[in-house]
This record gives sequence, C-alpha cells and structure tokens, in this order.
Amino acid sequence: MQLKLERIYTKPVDTDGYRLLVDRLWPRGISKVNAQLDDWVKEIGPSTELRKWFNHDPEKYPEFVKKYQAELDANPITTDFIRQVAEQLAKQPVILLFGAKDETHNQAVVLQEYLLASGKLPATTTKN
Repeated sequence: MQLKLERIYTKPVDTDGYRLLVDRLWPRGISKVNAQLDDWVKEIGPSTELRKWFNHDPEKYPEFVKKYQAELDANPITTDFIRQVAEQLAKQPVILLFGAKDETHNQAVVLQEYLLASGKLPATTTKN
C-alpha cells in the first residue's frame, strides 16, 4: 500500500484511501465537510514553539527535521499513531494531509519519512 502526502488545498483531492490531517492547526478556509477527513490527529504535529521557530523557512529545514523527529520520539501518542497508520495501510492507501504551501519542506514530509523508518508499517508500504 501507499503512504501518500497531499496538500489539503490541492484539487482534485484524492479520496481513495484513509485521509488523515496531520497539522496541529485547522487549515484556513477549509470546511470540515469539504476536507473529507477520516481523522485529524493534531497532537502528532510539531509543537507550537517548534512550528513558530521554523516558520516554513527552508534554510531552517534540516534543523527542523531533527527537532521534530525528537518531538515524535518523545510524543506519548506516536506509538498509537504509527499503529493506526499501519492498520489502515493493511487495508488501503493512507494520505497524510497538510496545509503548508511548501510541499517539500514541511512536517508531513518529515512524518512520512519517520513512519517509513519506524519498521512498523506493512512491508509493502511505499511513499508517493
């Protein structure tokens, strides 16, 4: 199965799979109905302090990756989140949704890599 990334503002939206919003803040201008989410796990997003420090600055991205991975390591819900993603991937693609404009330097990219590196996802999991 695939572990995909999708910007929540992108149209057309991919509705084939388990749609999981991984931002701590609800994306501006998106209605809960139009989002067509299966779940919103805001607690898995970077802390408010880290998010404000990073401020989507590509030059800070390498340090952001390290800091966010450390937060994920320390986050008490990370284990359950990985289990949730793994259970869904056994049945269907999982789409990690995010609001950031920069599609290569954001927390969803870090989270996708973190999940793939965890060793706890089905062996056939690929990223998109």
